[in-house]
Amino acid sequence: MPDTPDTIVLIHGLWMTPLSWENWVDRYSQRGYKVLAPAWPGMDGDIDELRRDPSALADIGTADIIDHYPTLIQALDSPPIIMGHSFGGAFTEILLDHGLGAAGVAIDAAAVKGITKLPLSTLRSAWSGLKNPANRHEPISLNASQFQYAFANTLSEDDSLKAFARYAVPSPGRVLFEGALANFNAKSPFAVDFKNNDRAPLLLIAGGDDHLVPASVDRQTFKRQSHSAAVTEFKVFPGRAHFTIGQDGWEEVADFALDWAIEHTTAKAAAAS
Repeated sequence: MPDTPDTIVLIHGLWMTPLSWENWVDRYSQRGYKVLAPAWPGMDGDIDELRRDPSALADIGTADIIDHYPTLIQALDSPPIIMGHSFGGAFTEILLDHGLGAAGVAIDAAAVKGITKLPLSTLRSAWSGLKNPANRHEPISLNASQFQYAFANTLSEDDSLKAFARYAVPSPGRVLFEGALANFNAKSPFAVDFKNNDRAPLLLIAGGDDHLVPASVDRQTFKRQSHSAAVTEFKVFPGRAHFTIGQDGWEEVADFALDWAIEHTTAKAAAAS
């Protein structure tokens, strides 16, 4: 049987830290994989301390985050499976476009440059950060009510509050602004070559009831990414919110993502042998 990746790299999104992947790390580790979930620059400290003093995040930008991952990935013995959630999903697409990874899974992926869908629920979810241009150079936070609308709209208020208390953190406002303005920036770090035939297989996963990144956004991404001859597939999980990696039923999403990645890395290796 052709070799398949033995390492998985997980990339968190805005308003989260690697802790958001804790269930997936345990599940994949139990399946025998080495699992890495590095934090964005400046976000690898204690969560309580990060909440108390997020000033170090003020000017961290998208390029800083994207540049953070290649050194880690290239130091591995073989290309890993890369999975990202939300903005981490967008970064997964970018890293694949840069020639990294054996396969990529982008979950509820924020829009890369060239995606024009802007549902009202996305704007409402992000408005607390985008409404003040000064936030571009400040850490931005969600309150519990904003978190429930953006991340946990299908959860009960109690479950949403528990998730908020455990996972939500301030994040760099610059990343949110760079994502929102990507289509107006000729040198946007969110640029992706949709016709890159050499990139690794890519799976886009969307939640059917996601407010922050509705399925229509990832569906358009799928159509654009399908301009490449590389394998590109799209899967919607009905009834799931943006917090799909942590809400009840996350196991189904996690298993589907990994099984898909293994299937397509195995097929690619077999075709090359």
